[in-house]
Amino acid sequence: MDLTFSQEQDELRKVVRSFLAKYSDEAAVRRLAADRRGHDAVVWRRMAGELGLQGLAVPEEYGGSGFGYVDLGVVFEEAGRALLCGPYFATVALAAEALLRCDDEQARRDLLPGIAAGKTVATLALTEAGGRWDESGVRLTAVDAPAAGWRLTGTKTYVPDGHLADLLLVAARTPGGVSLFAVDAADAPGLTRTPLPTLDQTRKQARLDFRDTPARLLGTEGTAWPALRRTLATAAVLLAAEQVGGASAALDAAVDYARIRVQYGRPIGSFQGVKHKCADMLVEIESARSAAYGGLWALDTGDETEIAVAAALAQAFCSEAFTKVAGDNIQVHGGIGFTWEHPAHLYFKRAKSSEVLLGTPSYHLELLARRLGI
Repeated sequence: MDLTFSQEQDELRKVVRSFLAKYSDEAAVRRLAADRRGHDAVVWRRMAGELGLQGLAVPEEYGGSGFGYVDLGVVFEEAGRALLCGPYFATVALAAEALLRCDDEQARRDLLPGIAAGKTVATLALTEAGGRWDESGVRLTAVDAPAAGWRLTGTKTYVPDGHLADLLLVAARTPGGVSLFAVDAADAPGLTRTPLPTLDQTRKQARLDFRDTPARLLGTEGTAWPALRRTLATAAVLLAAEQVGGASAALDAAVDYARIRVQYGRPIGSFQGVKHKCADMLVEIESARSAAYGGLWALDTGDETEIAVAAALAQAFCSEAFTKVAGDNIQVHGGIGFTWEHPAHLYFKRAKSSEVLLGTPSYHLELLARRLGI
């Protein structure tokens, strides 16, 4: 395993960090967190037009750049550092990946170019009332009505950016098993979208109600779960990279504050207790970074078993690391860290939300134990 970044990847990191420093600073994050849509359409188009971020890992034949997952992980790490608001995770890590994994070449040719060009905001609607990310949690039904095509009936909830997505990829139960469907959300009859109140206002979620809503079957009926399982593994690794970025920003903030905050005539960073806490935060982050980078490497080079193991390990470890580091950042800042005016709470809320976004750490440890036969 070679975890040394290439010169091109280092340059990609610099470019993305510079872009996000300008368009996803604290003021922008607060503004979008308070906005119902939570999305700046102009920045979204610039991400695609100037940097090609939405299509970075989409193959060239579908309008993308054809880079690997390590490259994409660099972008997600920087997005996490900047608390990027908007549908990047939903569109790239979930929807685009699901299209790449499903057995439907025509759907890829029809739908991926719009995503790569930044014209289409997409998401994956999988979880329902139980909040489960496994096959047993899919209860929404799809019926192939005579002369009318497939129709969806049921409810999806906790759907990332489901309130604004142009394209919905919906997992549904059919007579043959779990199937994947595409819904054009712009004018879909029978579709009701309701934004949900969330702890983390920087990542919006929605409830989607389908009432005899027309949908396009992707691939073969009843065969979607293997593709969805791989999609979730990929998303888990990319989320882990994002969590590492967020944790790194929290550590930087803690260290910077410890250098300038004076107590008893000396910077608080000179006190042993504060130094130990910051050192422990660094250890957590570096361990999490190793897990996330190992997952990215597996996505580019590993087989299905290696990917599943690396994804479960990365998500379980990085979720806990980000939450701990974000909480310790508040502790280092003391009273001011608890205030609304300070950004520490934004990272803590993102950490807690991400910790359960694709399943809890214990859920991923259970997946890891199954894969290892423990």
